[in-house]
Amino acid sequence: MPRKKKILILTQPVKAGLKAIKVRLDARTTVTLASMRMLEFWKQRYPNAQVIQ
Repeated sequence: MPRKKKILILTQPVKAGLKAIKVRLDARTTVTLASMRMLEFWKQRYPNAQVIQ
């Protein structure tokens, strides 16, 4: 009898009172930020970064 593979889904833990901001840096890379202040830091390195949520 073949065994089924378990699907592993990696997600960040949900913290109370924290609003996560998802930013797409390039076509493959997405980061999650805790504050808009960190967006300025990433915009310096990736000028085409876009907020997606």
